[in-house]
Amino acid sequence: MVRVKVCGVTRTEDAAMLDALGVDAVGFVFAPSKRRVTPERAAELSRALGPLVVRVGVFVDEDPGRILEIVEEARLGAVQLHGHEPPEQARELARRVPVLKAFKLQGPPDPSLFSYPADAYLLDGPRPGSGQAFDWGWLAGVPDDARVVVAGGLAPENVCRLLQRFTPYAVDASSGIESKPGVKDRQRVEAFLRAVERCG
Repeated sequence: MVRVKVCGVTRTEDAAMLDALGVDAVGFVFAPSKRRVTPERAAELSRALGPLVVRVGVFVDEDPGRILEIVEEARLGAVQLHGHEPPEQARELARRVPVLKAFKLQGPPDPSLFSYPADAYLLDGPRPGSGQAFDWGWLAGVPDDARVVVAGGLAPENVCRLLQRFTPYAVDASSGIESKPGVKDRQRVEAFLRAVERCG
């Protein structure tokens, strides 16, 4: 069963809606972005979610100590590293919290990417948060044992086409299920979940 993560959550009502609809994980962005939230705001959003929804903090080249402070404050269940974090930083964080490592693809992923010490690998388009997809044909060389989360331009209209070609560990949607940046559209979220259930 393909899991669903919704990233860039900024509103309490959206967090509660995603929880009610059965989304597996939500992402709070702590890096520069139109969907950036403060740790204090993320803590409020976290309280709107039930205990079985994974809260994922998205960071770019943040100090590991600060990441762990935010993990505690916002009750994060995982961290997503989107920068140039060295492997030793991921190992340090992994002693406290699961780690997802994000890679912006410009072409087929180099197999060496999957030796990075992470619990899962998020493969994104060249401009994360832009709604721009990458060529899903590039996923053909992904190792069978790699937990891959596919992001980048996913929406109700195209997620089935992805899942007909590749079965990832999870899919990650943000702009494709919004009415405007940071505002999740319930109808589009429901349509996305139906498409994943039907095709994944």
